[in-house]
Amino acid sequence: MKLNQRIRSTMSFSATVRSRAYIAAGFALTLGGLSACKNDSLLQVTDPDILNVSDYNTPAGADPLRLGVISNFQGAFDGSFVIDTGNLTDEMLASDTFNERLGINARKSDPVEANGSGTYSALQKARASATSVIQIIKTTQPTPAFNRGELYMIRGYSEMFLGEEFCSGIPFSSEDGVTRTYGDPLTTTQVFTTAVASFDSALAIADTSQRVKYGAQIGKGRALLSLGRFADAAAAVAGVPQSFQLLSYHSTGAGGGGMWSTTTNGATRYTLTSSEGINGLPYLAGHSDPRLPWVASTRTGFNSLFINLPNQTKYGRYDNAVIDNGIDAQLTILENTLQANTQAARQAVYDGLNKLRASGPPVVPAMTTGAPTTQDAAIDLLYSERAYWEWLNGHREGDERNLVRIYKRDPEKVFPTGALTLPLVGTYGTGTNIQVPYTELNNPKFTGCLPGA
Repeated sequence: MKLNQRIRSTMSFSATVRSRAYIAAGFALTLGGLSACKNDSLLQVTDPDILNVSDYNTPAGADPLRLGVISNFQGAFDGSFVIDTGNLTDEMLASDTFNERLGINARKSDPVEANGSGTYSALQKARASATSVIQIIKTTQPTPAFNRGELYMIRGYSEMFLGEEFCSGIPFSSEDGVTRTYGDPLTTTQVFTTAVASFDSALAIADTSQRVKYGAQIGKGRALLSLGRFADAAAAVAGVPQSFQLLSYHSTGAGGGGMWSTTTNGATRYTLTSSEGINGLPYLAGHSDPRLPWVASTRTGFNSLFINLPNQTKYGRYDNAVIDNGIDAQLTILENTLQANTQAARQAVYDGLNKLRASGPPVVPAMTTGAPTTQDAAIDLLYSERAYWEWLNGHREGDERNLVRIYKRDPEKVFPTGALTLPLVGTYGTGTNIQVPYTELNNPKFTGCLPGA
């Protein structure tokens, strides 16, 4: 998408208002007399909702570009990423009839059928637009510097989310409006390493509110966990308040957030699930855990075979989505503690998890089973707690892939497996990620996914 096209989409509301003003002005001119039409200058009106290169390459023009990047990222995250990752894992089920959604749910992602193509394109657009606009505002709007820091943070999250959701072999291409440079396919390790560098760039430009600083710290810690660098991850998130939240904001006129639209509003294409495919966690087993708020309903899915769909109440229509938070930072620190592989470390992690439960938010009743006595059981406990704390936040696929990539777990002991959840028929496949869509073959350097999880 060209820059002026992207800017047009972010300014549509103001353009509509101005258009109405022009209509009113037209009536006034008509009433004022037809003789005014002889003045050609009155007909030479500048279209206000298009910025040309000379317009955006200024301090004032940099703002709509920056806001466009933020809009691109928020749509990619809440409108696509959280949905795809929940659908592939054990958080959600596709209550739909379209193969592009059913294939992801069944762990049979198909690049030709465009499984995940919308999310892939949206995250790549957020990443590429952030890169372009960083360079523009660096020269046209150098202050406040944290505006660039925010865009570096957005770029880091976009890169990290691509690495968490899609197969190995993702290219990062670029375009400056004149020249397109095709990126080389990157391994999953290289993608996360690239994200860490973007977060470092964000951290080099502090902001007075600490939003960029804390948000980049948590993102960097999460990317380092996916690289198996546990001590570095814990150091990266040090000092982040447990109460901190990095939010994706929504306009009250935009129709509602992604989770509400996807799982709660009418005949939805997705539904909450519990104990999916043998390995799934029992998210909906009772109503005792305040981290998993839901209520029963009589809704029917897009596929009418799905009936009485449960409604999540974590996110209402206008609630902002949580990109990351301070609780995730605390869980990162506990995961590093667990690497000591001693009973003392397992006890410390167990106590730390109970401390999180006691402080929240929300406050959760303490576990009373006692600390696990084996390392595998301790990892299971930590990751189930991660899943409950970060339910419907887009973390689950990255966590499950880490269990496979970093902890060498059998994928068939991690992801949903066996017979598909009724009323769906068939069996789950063996995928642990979503395939890079077929459209990436426009890049002559890309020939398909690389081996590995």
